Amino acid sequence: MSFLKKLFGGGGGSTKPPSTSAETHNGFTIYPEPVKDGGTWRIGARIEKEINGEVKSHFMMRADTLQSFDEACTASVSKARMLVDQQGETIFS
Repeated sequence: MSFLKKLFGGGGGSTKPPSTSAETHNGFTIYPEPVKDGGTWRIGARIEKEINGEVKSHFMMRADTLQSFDEACTASVSKARMLVDQQGETIFS
């Protein structure tokens, strides 16, 4: 039975996505962190910035989904850059 589960994706696999590299944009550090959603990847990123000696963090998630992890990472960074450009440090409020 466990053979069939593994064969048809019923368990046993790691749910942790591959690691990704961070990118700096206008003083913010963006970590693409797409979220697995069934057979697709939902756009998501962690945005951080050190302010007055304290690291502030915000997790952004969007409804958009993409088929591949790499495409979702690229789109996640793009959306995070846009959010930083539009809202700046107010994303931490």
